[in-house]
Amino acid sequence: IMPIEKSIDYLSHVTQFADFLELIKEERESCISALFNAETEKVQQIAGQVLAYDQIMKVADAETILSRHRDKAN
Repeated sequence: IMPIEKSIDYLSHVTQFADFLELIKEERESCISALFNAETEKVQQIAGQVLAYDQIMKVADAETILSRHRDKAN
């Protein structure tokens, strides 16, 4: 089994993985927006979703990968 860092490095060159990370980023932003209008009992649930998306993006080094793919597209 490949260490996660090596797997992510491999995936970082795949356009579809960058597309997936962009979707994760958009879902995170959507959750953050939802916090502003959320009822009190939903805030904790939404905050948990934001944290989960944050963790995925951190582990995947999403900003670096997305930046690299944006640069390639231009």
